[in-house]
Amino acid sequence: MKTCKVGEVMTSEVIGARRETPFKDVARLLDQHRISGLPVVDADDKVVGVISETDLVRRQAAQAERDPGRRFPLSALRRKARRRAAEARATTAGQLMSTPAITVHPEQRVADAARVMERHHIERLPVVDEEDRLIGIATRRDLLRVFLRTDEEIRQEIIDEVLTRAMCLPPHTVIVSVRDGVATLEGRLEHRSDIPLAVQLVWKVDGVVGVMSSLTFRIDDTRPPETHPSRRIAHHWLPER
Repeated sequence: MKTCKVGEVMTSEVIGARRETPFKDVARLLDQHRISGLPVVDADDKVVGVISETDLVRRQAAQAERDPGRRFPLSALRRKARRRAAEARATTAGQLMSTPAITVHPEQRVADAARVMERHHIERLPVVDEEDRLIGIATRRDLLRVFLRTDEEIRQEIIDEVLTRAMCLPPHTVIVSVRDGVATLEGRLEHRSDIPLAVQLVWKVDGVVGVMSSLTFRIDDTRPPETHPSRRIAHHWLPER
């Protein structure tokens, strides 16, 4: 069954920065390429952080609010003041970037990468190889392309890749309908254990956002076979040797 990988949707030509890249150059890169963030790499092209428009805006705000004579009676406020002062003094990408960087590998599933983005509230993921070197960038827009498939495309993949190829079911054993990414399965399978397998495989199809199963079964292979009472008695009275 084909599953879309991050490497298939990522952008290989990445606009990045070095730790020593000046603040103004970072702002110029973001504006010139109309992007909202970029990865920061070291001399070996390993990702050490990510810098975004939010980081730049935070720096500007901190600089505007900077007041050397201001006193903060509480330790928490003092820490916040020190952090804001450091942001105001930041002049390079290395000083402004968010670290550690959250990255993905090209062989990871697009759906998994999308969950990482959602969990960390980020808009882009640097894509790295097995040595953590930068090889691409995956944005929220790149990943969303996978979920913009039509219901008919999703339905056909469920039939061809899941039911026919993966589960080797005869045609029309399961009736599949898809609406707004929600797949509905109706039909009768040979074994009860095939039902959760079918549901699990359908969930893995790119673009599926929900699965509703009305599947039934002919044989319940999830229960142990019953032992006939007469056999149990006969076995109980076998003489010892």
